[in-house]
Amino acid sequence: MQHIRFGDVEVIRVLEGQSPFAPAGRVFPDIAPETWRDQESWLTPDFWDPAEEMFVAALQTWVLRSEGRTILVDTGIGRYRPAGTPFGRLRSPLVDRLAAVGVEPGEVDIVVNTHLHSDHVGWNTSERDGALVPTFPHARYLIPAPDNAAVDPSGPHRDRHTGDQARQQVFTESVLPLHEAGQAVLWEGSHRLDANLTLEAAPGHTPGSSLLRLHSAGDRAVFVGDILHSPVQIPDPDCNSCFCEDPAQARATRRRVLEHAADNRELLIPAHFGGHGALEVAREGSRFAVTRWAAFS
Repeated sequence: MQHIRFGDVEVIRVLEGQSPFAPAGRVFPDIAPETWRDQESWLTPDFWDPAEEMFVAALQTWVLRSEGRTILVDTGIGRYRPAGTPFGRLRSPLVDRLAAVGVEPGEVDIVVNTHLHSDHVGWNTSERDGALVPTFPHARYLIPAPDNAAVDPSGPHRDRHTGDQARQQVFTESVLPLHEAGQAVLWEGSHRLDANLTLEAAPGHTPGSSLLRLHSAGDRAVFVGDILHSPVQIPDPDCNSCFCEDPAQARATRRRVLEHAADNRELLIPAHFGGHGALEVAREGSRFAVTRWAAFS
């Protein structure tokens, strides 16, 4: 079990996997190839594969135990998907790995989707008797309302759905069944889960991209989802990934999140960082630097 305790909250890291994902230059078109080489000593092997010049990513879910409830932050890549779609032909072992750390589906009280990209909502649902139903039958699923509107083919952004198989699949497989079961809770702006945990809007990566702040007994952490994909973005937070849907807003959000973390000694926990998994940062003029890695033990 990989875990850290923050005040009264226990956080358990559940890895689906970690591997080279795609060419670094394709994922981060704003970052020059020599930047990766210059920082090779600390990016290798957990964040960059220098031999193949590949961006290395972790896929993981976070279990939080707070005020007697069990909370999941994102649900990974999920079931087998058709070839050609994001994470096609992958089936993650997340449910089994949750069970290995003592979390059965019926015991989950809240599921947080930081945003509605396919690798964050895959195990929202499971197939039962030929139908897709919520994997966690007693949980409330907290979904950012702007993202729900963006993926709903009958919503205000339905023009974006033409030919967008991934967007359609996210809604029909991972969101619509939650609404049909009465387990989806849409929120906007901010949403307090309990005295320790608060969701906040952090748009840019997606319209409803969000973060989860943890503040308990003086300890601070923030689950930032895909606001950061790689630590190579920390020295230069203006560098987006190719997955950021609103580049200007993503840059502004990333800088704001890093400033807050640096000024408040807030531990950053991004969705796709491998290795230690969590880190502290400090300001260096208009840029930032990693000051400490906080390993899950």
